[in-house]
Amino acid sequence: MQNETEPKFTSQFQREVYQGLTAYPKYLSSKYIYDKAGDKLFQDIMAMPTYYLTDTEFLILEKHKEEIASYFSNGDSFFHLIEMGAGDGKKTKILLRHFTEKDINFTFRPIDISQNALDSLKKNLEIEIPGLKTEPLQGTYFETLETLHFNSEERKVILFLGSNIGNLLHEQAIEFLSKVQSYMQPNDLLFIGFDQKKNPQTILNAYNDQEGITAAFNKNLLVRINRELHANFKLDKFIHWEVYDPETGTAKSFLVSKENQKVHIADLGLNLSFEAWETIHTEISQKYDDQTVKWLAEKSGLQVITEFTDSTNYYKNYLFKKSV
Repeated sequence: MQNETEPKFTSQFQREVYQGLTAYPKYLSSKYIYDKAGDKLFQDIMAMPTYYLTDTEFLILEKHKEEIASYFSNGDSFFHLIEMGAGDGKKTKILLRHFTEKDINFTFRPIDISQNALDSLKKNLEIEIPGLKTEPLQGTYFETLETLHFNSEERKVILFLGSNIGNLLHEQAIEFLSKVQSYMQPNDLLFIGFDQKKNPQTILNAYNDQEGITAAFNKNLLVRINRELHANFKLDKFIHWEVYDPETGTAKSFLVSKENQKVHIADLGLNLSFEAWETIHTEISQKYDDQTVKWLAEKSGLQVITEFTDSTNYYKNYLFKKSV
C-alpha cells in the first residue's frame, strides 16, 4: 500500500523516484542509472558485439570526419562545440583529434549529468589530445545551456550522439528539439545521431544481451535507490525485460517483479507493494526513418541540412540548422 501524503523532498532524485513509484503503472527515469557504476556498465554495453549503435556511429564519424569538419568550421570561423550527454567521449574524440590536427579554431564544452564521467573525460583528453581547450559542464542539458551566455556572433555546434534522442517519445522529442532550437542562432548547427528501424531481432539483441550486462545496467536504478534513499529492493526478485514494436519503432525496457513483495524506502517514508509480474518502466529507445526525422525537425523549427550513414543504413547522423 502506497503512502497517501507526499513527503518533503530534498532533491530532484527523491521527487522523481517518489512520483514514478507511486504512479500506475510504475516507472523510473533512466537518467538516474548513470552514477559511477552505471557509467561503467554502459561502457561495457557499448563494447558488446550485439550493441551495434556505438561501433556504427564510430564508423560514420571516422568515414565522414573531413566533410563534418567542413560543415562545423564554416570557412574557418571560430565555434563552440557543445556535446550533450558526453559520457566517455569515445566517438567524439574522432572529431576532436581531427579538428585539432587541422588547427580548427574551437572550444569543446561537454555536458553530462554525471560528474564522474566528466572528470574522467577531461583527464583522458588532457593526455590524449594535449592543447585541446575543454570546459566541462555538469548538470542537465537545459540547466547548463542556460548558463552559457555567448556573444551572438560566436557560433555554436551542438552534438547529441549515441541516439540519446531515442530515450524520448515523439512528443517529448519535439519539445526537446524545440527547446534546443530556441538556444540556436541562424548560423548555429545541431548534429544528432538517430538509430534507424531495422530487423526487430537485431534491435532486441542489442538491448537483451545473454551476458546480463543490460539487466545489471537497468537494475542499477534499484541499487542507487537502495544506497542513496535507504531502500530494501532485492535485485534477484526482479527480471529485466525488453520489448520492441516495429510499427512505432519503440523499444521499451522494464524491471518486472517475479513475485508479490513489499519494498520500503526509508528516506521517502514510502512503503510499496508489488504484485507478481508487475512492471517498472525504466527506458525507451526509439528507432527512426527519414520521414520521421524530417517531421520531428519541421515540428521543432529545424531544417535537415544533410545526413551521414553507414553501409548498412543501421544508423544515421543528421545535421540541422534553425529554420528561417
